[in-house]
Amino acid sequence: MQGSCLCGVVTYEVDRLDMPIAHCHCRTCQKAHAAAFATTAGVERRHFRWTAGEETRSHFVSSPGKRRWFCSACGTHLMAERTGQPHVILRVATLDEDPGERPAQHTWRSHDVPWLAYDDDRPSHDAWPPGR
Repeated sequence: MQGSCLCGVVTYEVDRLDMPIAHCHCRTCQKAHAAAFATTAGVERRHFRWTAGEETRSHFVSSPGKRRWFCSACGTHLMAERTGQPHVILRVATLDEDPGERPAQHTWRSHDVPWLAYDDDRPSHDAWPPGR
């Protein structure tokens, strides 16, 4: 499977997802992704390869031992890794195709923000709402 950042400069490929897809609600993911949660999956290092964008690929240490990799041109977070772990933590939304799996769990729900709601009684639109 191929993946990329928003501007398309940084690309990668993965052979498969080696761990279940999860929605992580931790405060660090909320801040890093400017979202209520980040959708992630573990990929063994041997199944992950950067394919382009070395000159714009950058990282920072968000917590002890954890590096978050992103595109310095557009800001897209692509993956994270912890020292000594055999896998990386892929940002599933950066895949360019459907991985064929669905989220199996939510983690760090104790960090949920009060404005996040899960009920389905609000209008939902496939694109922009009518009149926009």
